[in-house]
Amino acid sequence: MQLYGLDSCDSCRLARKALKYLMVDYIDVRKSEVPKNVLEAALTKFGTALINKSSITWRSLDDVTRTRNPCDLLQAYPTLMKRPLIVNGAKMTLGWKPDVAALYVDWHKN
Repeated sequence: MQLYGLDSCDSCRLARKALKYLMVDYIDVRKSEVPKNVLEAALTKFGTALINKSSITWRSLDDVTRTRNPCDLLQAYPTLMKRPLIVNGAKMTLGWKPDVAALYVDWHKN
């Protein structure tokens, strides 16, 4: 299982704490790239919801940059990604809301 996030993100910290007993590889997107195939799969599953349009990074981009291909945009500006992105085999979740947390608690019990 991989958790893609940021050290400074509160949701990522909550997810990491909740998943600390599972075999989770934590990847800080500022320090390591999210593999292109993971970004493409996430974009296929979540669409443009993967891009955090309320982020400071998004607000700092000009209109031309915002129209770039979403995968290219996320590779160039990884902090635009909504977080955490959790990949567990073929399963993928975005964010850390109670419904998502419950999925991982259930996986942990199995």
